[in-house]
Amino acid sequence: MLDRWVGRAIGLDVHRDFCVIAICDSGVVRSGGRVPSTPEGLELLIESLLPSDRVALEVTASCWEVSRLLGPHVDRVIVVSPDDTGIANARAKTDKLDAKTLAVLCWKGELDAVWMPDERRQILRRRLQRREQLVHARSRFKNEISAVLQRRLIQRPGFADLFGVSGRQWLADVELPLEERESVDAGLRQIAFVDTEISAVEKLIAQQALGWEEIRRLMTVPGVNMICATTFIAAIGHADRFITQGKIVAYLGLDPKVRQSGETPARSGRITKRGSASARWALVEAAWSVVKQPGPLRAFYERLRGRLGHGKAIVATARKLAILFWCMLRRRQDYAHQRPALTKKKLRELELTAGAKPRTKDAAGIWSTNRAIRDAERALTEQAEVSYKRMVSDQQAGRPSRKVGASATVERA
Repeated sequence: MLDRWVGRAIGLDVHRDFCVIAICDSGVVRSGGRVPSTPEGLELLIESLLPSDRVALEVTASCWEVSRLLGPHVDRVIVVSPDDTGIANARAKTDKLDAKTLAVLCWKGELDAVWMPDERRQILRRRLQRREQLVHARSRFKNEISAVLQRRLIQRPGFADLFGVSGRQWLADVELPLEERESVDAGLRQIAFVDTEISAVEKLIAQQALGWEEIRRLMTVPGVNMICATTFIAAIGHADRFITQGKIVAYLGLDPKVRQSGETPARSGRITKRGSASARWALVEAAWSVVKQPGPLRAFYERLRGRLGHGKAIVATARKLAILFWCMLRRRQDYAHQRPALTKKKLRELELTAGAKPRTKDAAGIWSTNRAIRDAERALTEQAEVSYKRMVSDQQAGRPSRKVGASATVERA
């Protein structure tokens, strides 16, 4: 939060076609009209600005471009979250009032600027967003084909993937009425096109990830792939921004809501779901894979599953995974219980996705030539899982039980 500003504070309510302006000078606020939301329109605003001005605007689709254009001509551009201004809950809400509120809050120094990603992270975010949109489109086409089979009471075959090579051949040969056959064929063509686009954008993401040390470090965790690592890095930026693990958990919206009033004890509820939804999704998806690999994280999940159920245990594992990522990045250390052969395989797959040429048989990697090393590494992670269970058991045995009465059994203590 900033101190009270002695110069002018400019509030901008940015829309797709225009920007509404308000000016607060020495506590007196007035309307400044509006300009088109174009580079030419913003040039008119720039001509009226002073080097000592501060400009405040809310996060919108074009806020970063507006910030880039105005930044060199003012003291500072402050981009704020709409949740922090209270404008959305105001009793009277117009464009002029919103701009005046931003100007007054900026002049009083009551605005906290959101973190602005650098150019490299902005490029990574755009590519990840494009991939996410393509994956959603592919899922929609697959659902349309599945709906055709359901309408015609056709049982799905025993293929692991209905849209793999064998599954697509089966879909091409199944007998359907003319209009349903047209829908299935169109869906298959669209899926093939989207698959090509997904491969193209994943190649760009992999090329960017190869030269990013933090992404390769996160991939040393078994079960964490390229998409999870890149999404986490793009969402949080630098891990040093977060002083404690609670800060990173709250930033990603994985912290539980807390309700408490009067003498009643505090109660925690569902997670807040603030921050990046794509980062939470990537962490939860990674948690599903992580708990299938031997290690302390699987022991942590199994311990919570027996008490809270599968869903809450998976979300708790995603939270634990976020904290683990934060610790690894701050300490600049790889995962202590990684499996080097598995890590080498993932990094080789990353190179192939980025466009590297496949190796010959003579130059095959350790993953395909030495199974004994793989088994030995897996045995070590299983020992780490057993050690974690023993440590938790010892801690619980030394902790006094809070339960009294008939419910204080050994199994529930």
